Formats: sequence, C-alpha cells, structure tokens
Amino acid sequence: MSTSTQPSTPRTVLPGPAGPQDGSAAAPRVVRQRRRRPGLIALSIALIAAGGLSGALLFTASGQRSTVLVVARDVPVGNVITEADLALASLALDPTVKAVPAAKKAGMVGQRAAVALKSGSLLSPGQVTSASLVKAGEQLIGVALKPSQLPASRLSPGQKVLIVSTPDLAQAGAAAGAGKPADTTAPATLAATVVEVGVAAPATGVVVVDVAVPAASGPTLAARVATGAVALIVAAQDGGS
Repeated sequence: MSTSTQPSTPRTVLPGPAGPQDGSAAAPRVVRQRRRRPGLIALSIALIAAGGLSGALLFTASGQRSTVLVVARDVPVGNVITEADLALASLALDPTVKAVPAAKKAGMVGQRAAVALKSGSLLSPGQVTSASLVKAGEQLIGVALKPSQLPASRLSPGQKVLIVSTPDLAQAGAAAGAGKPADTTAPATLAATVVEVGVAAPATGVVVVDVAVPAASGPTLAARVATGAVALIVAAQDGGS
C-alpha cells in the first residue's frame, strides 16, 4: 500500500513588536518628562496669595463696626433733644452713611430736632439744629390755656398756630346790660409759632404754651392773654384745606 505525502503549508508569521527576536525582554520605554517652568509656578503662587489677601482684607473691612447714636424714642420736630432720647448702637456702616459717633453724644443733647426723629432710626448730623425757634424781630409770649382753649392733640415746637381773641365775658355782660347789640365782627387772629409746651396743671389742666410772635404784636397779645380771652387753633399745613 502506497502512502502519499501532502506538502506542508508554510505558516504565516505576523510581524510582532519591534525588539529582539531572540526571546529576550524588551527594553523599558522611556517617558519624556515635561520641563518645569519655575517662573510660571512662582506667578501662580503669587496670584493665589494675592487672592487670599484680598479676601482677608474684604472680610476685615466688612466686619469693622462703629459705635454710633440712634434715636431711643420719638422726638417731634423742634423739641430739645435730651440724653434719654439717644442710645448707642454698634453697626457696620458703609462709609457713605452719615452717622453721629457715640463720642459726640454730649454735643447732641440740648440741640433741637430739625426733623421728626423716629425711634430706632440712625441719627445723622443734618437732623439736629442749634438754631432758636425765636427768630430776629420776634418776641416770646407765654399763653396760659384751659383744656377748652386749645386742641386735644399734643402741640409740638415748631408748629404753626393761630391765637384767636375770644369775647371778653365781662365786657359782653356789661354791653348786654346797657342794651348794646352784640359784637358780630370776626375775631382777631395772630399767627404764631409754638416754641415750648408746658405740663398741664394737675388741678385745673391749664397749660402754658410759649409762642413766638412778631415784636409789634407782642404787647397786644400779652394784654389779651392776661384777660384769658384767647384760644389757640392749629394752622393748616401747606397744601391743606
């Protein structure tokens, strides 16, 4: 029996990675390292430090507090400011805010409120004045008034009022006895400015109101007040009816 021999097919050898063909291990690949730039590193560190310093300065500035004056209770315009009207507060304020430092409290006491001061508000230098409510060419007259001769609303310094001459009861009785007709002419009025309001007397409720009037009218008003034949009414504000 004859045996046939098949020709062997040559094996295809795929190309492998470059390296020695003798089976020995390949040499390790050398990774090229990046070159460090000392100048760039120093610049980065400087920028980080500057940012941290700016943040610290901003935090410190925002945390600075000042002790200033605030209004402890309502003060009507024209009223004299007392020590009890002021209080101290520690606040962090913007530099543009005009406030009165606590060290100037003694200088604020005794001055007048140039505007109505509200409790809890910050006191600013423009809200107080040392100017007197009695101007040049005016006189200060004290007017004693019963509760029926003035409004029930509390008067405040700087308020504009009218002093009205009311009929003299003694003269009216004498005229009526003599058969004279009653006087129907309009009562005389005098514009005045409230300077100070006294405390009502416990027994009678009479209140003395100091008013500033033109010097020419001062003596006439004083004589009228002595008879008690006057009344006080509040003048209409600007724009009022």
